[in-house]
Amino acid sequence: MYRFLMVLTISSSIGLQTWRTLFDNFAVKAAGLDGNHIGVIQSVREIPGFLALLAVFAIMLIKEHRLSALSILVLGIGVAVTGLFPSYSGLLFTTLIMSFGFHYYETTNQSLTLQHFDKQTSPWVFGKLRSQAAASNITIGIIIYFIAPILPFAQIYLLIGGFIIAAGCWGFFQNPVDRNIVPQHKKMIFRKKYWLFYFLTFMSGARRQIFVAFAVFLLVKKFQFTVQEITILFVINNLANYFLSPLVGKGIIRFGERKILSLEYFSLIFIFLAYATVESKTLVAILYILDHIFFNFAIAIRTYFQKVGDPRDIAPSMAVGFTINHIAAVVLPAIGGLLWIVDYRIPFVCGAILSIVSLVAVQQIKVH
Repeated sequence: MYRFLMVLTISSSIGLQTWRTLFDNFAVKAAGLDGNHIGVIQSVREIPGFLALLAVFAIMLIKEHRLSALSILVLGIGVAVTGLFPSYSGLLFTTLIMSFGFHYYETTNQSLTLQHFDKQTSPWVFGKLRSQAAASNITIGIIIYFIAPILPFAQIYLLIGGFIIAAGCWGFFQNPVDRNIVPQHKKMIFRKKYWLFYFLTFMSGARRQIFVAFAVFLLVKKFQFTVQEITILFVINNLANYFLSPLVGKGIIRFGERKILSLEYFSLIFIFLAYATVESKTLVAILYILDHIFFNFAIAIRTYFQKVGDPRDIAPSMAVGFTINHIAAVVLPAIGGLLWIVDYRIPFVCGAILSIVSLVAVQQIKVH
């Protein structure tokens, strides 16, 4: 199962990173799109994450590990055909396909990890998979850097998409499932006793959206970061994640979820407040890297569920959790954009307040 998840996680990371790296240039140069089009496409990209709970119904029809491989196959198709539709409607269509594949793989990836690895091993597995994803991001970034001047967009998309499709086909014919694992409920699960998992998941999504929507925008708008400088930050982030993600997993095993998440939320209070007040270009770059590192601590929310949840509830609860996490993605960027117009500091102060609330809530974690 570890090898299965490793191959598919690398493929998923390559697919999303290719899409992110080429999207803006392709949208402007090939499709001739403007800012309003980009905003709608980015919102459409989050819809499959919001609909991740439908994975519960999908596993009624197909085994979960096959759904995982099928998701990678769909992601690969979405990436491969992107270059063939250089238009607004074409990008909406291909983005939706790519995003369904990516988000449904992420849902099944979390579920399969928690089902197949025990409570002392799953944090390490999550950390290692994140480390491999970071290495994949760096590798595909370097490859695109060298082939972009040589090949047109359509060929790059087809080449990388074809690789991902091949990985999905390979996964579809694997059978890595341990027959001794607990059968999963094939229905929607909402339980009162999981309220803390739901709450922390929602708050994590809300804070993440503030970071995704406004941190890079702040770097560019206020501090005039160039494309090259943003790219350097991206490489540093992935290098840091490659080395630190396994350590986060080991930290969860050694110190427990409450201490790890408390460290994350306590640190984010100051990081968000610093975003709102700092005037140094170097300091804001350091904040961006720290923000990215602390995001990895969120795997402790899932390992916490593994310790308190019914083993039969893992698959439906991961799907529901993924949807809860994406509720904020639909709402917050628009609200935050309006607040930014009033004062750019407001979204970051809101992020600090969310971190304080999360820090208080996480003290309710009680696992032996």
